[in-house]
Amino acid sequence: MKFVATYSHHHGVDIWKDRDLYEWVTDIFEAPRIAVAPRSTSDIRQHVKTELEKEGWAFDVRVDPEADLTVFAKKADLVLQIQTGNISRYAYDLLKIQHMYARKNIDAAVLAVPTKEAASNIGSNVANVERIWNELKILDRIITVPLMIVAFE
Repeated sequence: MKFVATYSHHHGVDIWKDRDLYEWVTDIFEAPRIAVAPRSTSDIRQHVKTELEKEGWAFDVRVDPEADLTVFAKKADLVLQIQTGNISRYAYDLLKIQHMYARKNIDAAVLAVPTKEAASNIGSNVANVERIWNELKILDRIITVPLMIVAFE
């Protein structure tokens, strides 16, 4: 696995840079020993979880006490969500993150997703950064959370 690029929605990249976390979070996706291939989702997610655990992140954090909805990881006022599954799941991820932002539980988030080519290596109809970035630009007034999208392959 390797880091490819970041995309900034509502100045999300700036927040991670201002907190000196940009390089740290993008370096998580520089893991040559992790293959991006069929059935690699659990290895990718475990690698990310291991790196976040070292820094004290909490996992499967509830989005709201009234619901059994969770995000992948949270630390203080930041969330990291990784999506290596079906493309339909990323919209749900955005809604959960947006809810936390609207409730003032977070200030910014990362959504990590594979490139289109890497997604096709993982499986069919897997979330990919090209599609998400194009759609997110259209949803600019609905998804207002400062978001950094991390693309990896």
